[in-house]
Amino acid sequence: MEKKIERLKKISGDIMLMQHTIAMLGWDQETYMPPAAIEERSEQLSLLETLLHQKSTDPEIGELLSGLGADENNPFGNSSLPQFDRALIRAFFRDYTKNTKLPTELVSKIAGQTSIAQNVWVKARGESDFSLFAPELKKLLTLIKEKANYLGYDDHPYDALLDEFEPEMKTARVKEVFEDARDKLADLVQRVADAPQVDDSMLRLNYPPQKQEAFGRLVLKDMGFDMMRGRLDKSAHPFTTTLGRDDVRLTARYKEDFFGTGLFGIIHEGGHGLYELGYSEDIRGTLLADAASLGIHESQSRTWENIIGRSYPFWQHYFPLLQKYFPENLQNIHVDDFYRAINKVQPSHIRIDADEVTYSLHIILRFELETKLITGSLEVDDIPEAWRDLSDTLLGIVPEKDADGALQDIHWSMGGIGYFPTYALGNFYSAQFFEAMKKQREMVENEIGEGKLEGIIAWLRDNIHQYGRALTAEQLCRQVTGESLNPHYYIEYLNDKYSAIYEL
Repeated sequence: MEKKIERLKKISGDIMLMQHTIAMLGWDQETYMPPAAIEERSEQLSLLETLLHQKSTDPEIGELLSGLGADENNPFGNSSLPQFDRALIRAFFRDYTKNTKLPTELVSKIAGQTSIAQNVWVKARGESDFSLFAPELKKLLTLIKEKANYLGYDDHPYDALLDEFEPEMKTARVKEVFEDARDKLADLVQRVADAPQVDDSMLRLNYPPQKQEAFGRLVLKDMGFDMMRGRLDKSAHPFTTTLGRDDVRLTARYKEDFFGTGLFGIIHEGGHGLYELGYSEDIRGTLLADAASLGIHESQSRTWENIIGRSYPFWQHYFPLLQKYFPENLQNIHVDDFYRAINKVQPSHIRIDADEVTYSLHIILRFELETKLITGSLEVDDIPEAWRDLSDTLLGIVPEKDADGALQDIHWSMGGIGYFPTYALGNFYSAQFFEAMKKQREMVENEIGEGKLEGIIAWLRDNIHQYGRALTAEQLCRQVTGESLNPHYYIEYLNDKYSAIYEL
């Protein structure tokens, strides 16, 4: 068994190296690649994805897993093996079982089509014309449906896709959680709408992107993001990607006439990056060096961006520093007014710019459209109109152009159908985890107010980051909080915070 587990670890390391190489090409495509290079980049990615799939479905893996005692009833393998070895076997068994269901040709087609679709999406978004993107999305959606059929499902075809991003989560459970949250969020939005609105005009002045980035880098450093192990660059859509055990790339975008987009995007991606850099030495370089789920991953970014980054204690410390960067805009502004401004609740078209209260409504919109696309009750050509109708229903606003509606997100061009629900689930996890942190670290808000963030990152590393995929999302949530995912904590957090801001 010792030889078998060592061989499995070697294969695991090779797979991670291939994944990181593919990620490098993807990062380059979104940041520095010249536009004319897209055709060969598509071929490169298609080839590497094909090789990766072949590596991941090699019959040797199945033989090793069987020899280690892993099967459907016992995916962890032999009980005499160390904890992390058994966790690695479970991760391998899950991935191998899923990967062997997918034909190599289909994997290659999806990789090539996503590369093309992403490039076309950038052009379509720039021209705000969904019709430019629709033909490529149709091709990709056909492949994604085919993938769902190969993976298999019991209740809903969306289950197979959701499971790619949020393992073991079901469409029915997401619907249940979202329906419950939707009513409570709608009630809070209405109560806020009936209250006097806060003034955020100080955020909508001229903020040179270079200064925004400089301040963002200062905050990233305080968060504990190591620039010797990462980078911050620009892209059309902010993202985080891991190119190596000590190479995590963040990207951001900036609006010269709105302060919030750049900084809070940086803090958000920084939360993702800290998770990627926080895996324990026991699992680095293996399949376990990945998130328990994307909902857990999103909980880390949302904790930093909102629960910490938009908190009053955070700005008690950072606002005087920010005033030095932008004295012409903020020198006569009080921290109380700035705090209310960055937490203004107002329905908006762009998801990544949405406030905490309306954000999950953006996710519900996308979830409802995606499930209809997968079942065939919504056609690709009808997405812009369906988007406008649902935006009107959920947010009370209708986008005038596709760039503010159906073209605003990169996810569909990446084949990421099933991804969006993880954002709202991440919100729920974030509040539940932070409540557990406060119980163990009673002075955490005082530490934030003093700019002492080391204790927070240490707690997150000890309780969440280090485990990666060694624990499932359910296991991790129960270990950290003592219970399963409970949206109550997030709703309570929002009600407490915004009742105070809007004097409800």
